[in-house]
Amino acid sequence: MAAKQIIFDQGTNTMKTMVFKRVTCWCSVLILGFLMGCAAPQKPLYSWGSYQKEIYAYFKNTQSSPTEQIIALEQQEQKAKAQGLAVPPGFHAHLGMLYANSGQIDKVQQQFEIEKQLYPESTTYMDFLLLNLNKK
Repeated sequence: MAAKQIIFDQGTNTMKTMVFKRVTCWCSVLILGFLMGCAAPQKPLYSWGSYQKEIYAYFKNTQSSPTEQIIALEQQEQKAKAQGLAVPPGFHAHLGMLYANSGQIDKVQQQFEIEKQLYPESTTYMDFLLLNLNKK
């Protein structure tokens, strides 16, 4: 009888240990999930705003004129600055193209230069566009 009691006690301890490990594991998962849920969301890298909509409108030749698109993009740029966010790559290049379509050549050069400064990987293309702009 004593042998059966010892085996039964060992089985109970093993069972208690397994239950304890499972409870500890689930508590750890819940605490970790809670802490991850409390983490502050990351600030976005760029302020996209209406930029994608304006590009789509430009390439679809909708009724909005280059001047209307320029105004929308300039407003988006001001909102991005107010939020402390950068405008996305290509923003100033597209704004420059809109200025070219409206005949404001001095602003085209200014926007292409800003694009080159903000995104150096665009330098080759911006230089190409500036060279072709100066040929006209």
